Amino acid sequence: MDRKVAREFRHKVDFLIENDAEKDYLYDVLRMYHQTMDVAVLVGDLKLVINEPSRLPLFDAIRPLIPLKHQVEYDQLTPRRSRKLKEVRLDRLHPEGLGLSVRGGLEFGCGLFISHLIKGGQADSVGLQVGDEIVRINGYSISCCTHEEVINLIRTKKTVSIKVRHIGLIPVKSSPDEPLKWQYVDQFVSESGGGRGSLGSPGNRENKEKKVFISLVGSRGLGCSISSGPIQKPGIFISHVKPGSLSAEVGLETGDQIVEVNGIDFSNLDHKEAVNVLKSSRSLTISIVAGAGRELFMTDRERLAEARQRELQRQELLMQKRLAMESNKILLEQQEMERQRRKEIAQKAAEENERYRKEMEQIVEEEEKFKKQWEEDWGSKEQLLLPKTITAEVHPVPLRKPKYQGVEPELEPTDDPDGGTEEQGEQKGKDKKKAKYDSLQDLRKNKKELEFEQKLYKEKEEMLEKEKQLKINRLAQEVRVLPAGQANIPRTQCGRFPCAPRGPAGVVLPKWRTRVE
Repeated sequence: MDRKVAREFRHKVDFLIENDAEKDYLYDVLRMYHQTMDVAVLVGDLKLVINEPSRLPLFDAIRPLIPLKHQVEYDQLTPRRSRKLKEVRLDRLHPEGLGLSVRGGLEFGCGLFISHLIKGGQADSVGLQVGDEIVRINGYSISCCTHEEVINLIRTKKTVSIKVRHIGLIPVKSSPDEPLKWQYVDQFVSESGGGRGSLGSPGNRENKEKKVFISLVGSRGLGCSISSGPIQKPGIFISHVKPGSLSAEVGLETGDQIVEVNGIDFSNLDHKEAVNVLKSSRSLTISIVAGAGRELFMTDRERLAEARQRELQRQELLMQKRLAMESNKILLEQQEMERQRRKEIAQKAAEENERYRKEMEQIVEEEEKFKKQWEEDWGSKEQLLLPKTITAEVHPVPLRKPKYQGVEPELEPTDDPDGGTEEQGEQKGKDKKKAKYDSLQDLRKNKKELEFEQKLYKEKEEMLEKEKQLKINRLAQEVRVLPAGQANIPRTQCGRFPCAPRGPAGVVLPKWRTRVE
């Protein structure tokens, strides 16, 4: 890792985070990330420390420390603070209203933020987001406006012009006595969404630099002492505050650094010059950085207590991280169990379908085998004998006329074309009519016999089907009543089982019907 990048990162951490326990926790989180390489866990841990808008630049400072293969995922998980302002216009007289809720104001020590959007409303349709900070309304800056003043400003015009920038954090304050806290948009549920309690993250600290106004009346002095800092930490610091003095009343404490007095910069002044400036006027406007040099004036006992408190805070942060990791682990285990359960259900369903398919194939194969055996055993012997040709007897083939070359010979009236006399021809005609009548009688007889044999064949098929079904039912009853291999079958005197007549394919026939070979 580049030393320059690491040095700049440490400077930014020291500038943005005052609590030493939070600094140690931040470094511990980064060390654990380089062991596990889990970006999601890293971002979740960082949100416990980067818990206010002023610390959001730390996400950008940490990004160079992330390997290139994880930087895209890191950018997706961390909130992106927009630098440019976005301006939208809303119609205040719209039937559904503006479609947004806001919270914050000067009295709460923060800006005005969008905390809720109505889905499909005006604000949602123009692209506003939960976590946007409202910077200007109708051209006026609202950084020094209370909540009520902002609401009144919105009501002054029919068309409201709003300029916002996305922060990704929302201020949370359950009661006036509680300190202001911040929640990320993905962790926040608005009032209309059912509400959710605070996450217990550390509260927002006061601004690092603040101004106090002191007016010296009569002979009363400031009631504080100042001293110069060491070489490694130059500046003018308050070394002692007298209880009940003006300095104590305005909130000055031991360790506060004096930055400016009545417009005079104290960063490059020595102790004597600083004292002269403080005594030069009866009205003082003092800019200080609270607690910037507190460790310079601490006793050994205070340092020990500070170190103990710092370690307790560090352990508390680590405990929160451990609980978050355990919750994440339990959630992953539940998801894995659900995935395995669905996989087993799908596998069992596939096995059941395969078993059913094989059973159906086996049943079809057995039916084909039974049908084939039955045809081999019974089909050739019960084949119906049909008449060869009935049409040939009823309609004989007409005789072909002989072909003559030249002139056809003339026949006498008494001559017959087939030979013989006329009487013989008449006799032949009678015989032919009689033969035709006999053939019709034979045809009717053969037709009746055919219908009878077909009916008999159909009855035989129905009887065989009934016998087959009877055998299947009998076998099913035997399987349900007696275990396999324990059927109580009577034996004959010779010790053998009685033989029953068998039909096609091993079907046992009743006693009244035996197979005749």
